[in-house]
Amino acid sequence: MTAAALPHTASETKAAQPARWNDYIALLKPRVMSLVVFTGATGLVAADRPISPILAAIAILCIAVGAGAAGALNMAFDSDIDALMRRTKNRPVPQGRIARGDAAFFGGTLSLFSVTLMWMAGGDLAAALLAFTIAFYAGVYTVWLKRSTPQNIVIGGLAGALPPVIGWAAAAHAVPLNAWLLCAIIFMWTPPHFWALSLYIKGDYEAAGVPMMPVAKGAKSTRLQILIYSLILAPLGFLPVLTHLGGALYAACAAGGGAAFVILAWRLYRSNAGDHEERPTGLYDSKAEGRPARDLFAFSLLYLTALFAALLIEHGLGALL
Repeated sequence: MTAAALPHTASETKAAQPARWNDYIALLKPRVMSLVVFTGATGLVAADRPISPILAAIAILCIAVGAGAAGALNMAFDSDIDALMRRTKNRPVPQGRIARGDAAFFGGTLSLFSVTLMWMAGGDLAAALLAFTIAFYAGVYTVWLKRSTPQNIVIGGLAGALPPVIGWAAAAHAVPLNAWLLCAIIFMWTPPHFWALSLYIKGDYEAAGVPMMPVAKGAKSTRLQILIYSLILAPLGFLPVLTHLGGALYAACAAGGGAAFVILAWRLYRSNAGDHEERPTGLYDSKAEGRPARDLFAFSLLYLTALFAALLIEHGLGALL
């Protein structure tokens, strides 16, 4: 991807500012990267295959760098719409501290590095899955889906759902049903998680012309779809117990967390969240009307973390005993 292929951004009209080291860290989307690393590491450990600690560490590093590379490519291409949204306008590219072409080159270089190193340490399958994930997020989701359809998060969520499969492939050189089950849980979790956020920051998406679900279909339709996805997610999250991937700790987290998820989704469905524009000053800031959406968004992170932490604990302890 070259600078010429990228859309115009407001940063081009700003005076050049020197980039700082933390601007390049910001390009990697550290918050997203941390979740990707966590789920990828869980997949690697849950595979229950003997693997050298050094190779395991390299595989996780590759997943982290690959996620960061995709984030940098996303920021390079999305700099025009990032400049229009309160939540993203202070990112280094729309602020003019890093040029779009430099961000794209940085992301491309990290992509090549992570895939090549994964091929050397984790094998062909893991490397191919990592390359597909980066290309899908940076190309299919960022360039096409995000700007063209309200189903952007649904389809594009595959990129965020694949890390546990990549980790499993790095350890076992295979991807059985249980690996894809972890992928399916994240895939179904992504729409209610992200749509809950978009309900109380939909003004940002309207300003940027992004057809996020509340903008394209309205808040009421979005709240209904969140409830439907949540009703599917809760039993899906319990399936690893039936396939013997998850044990007692996982079962408790899946049952209790799934029930709480559905209750919060029902509360959101019955609310007026998203019916009126809010102007939050922070990611979790919201007026009273939007709090059911904010609460589900925050809990969804806790829910997914609890599920994967339970698997990590159960399989990690099993490997040590």
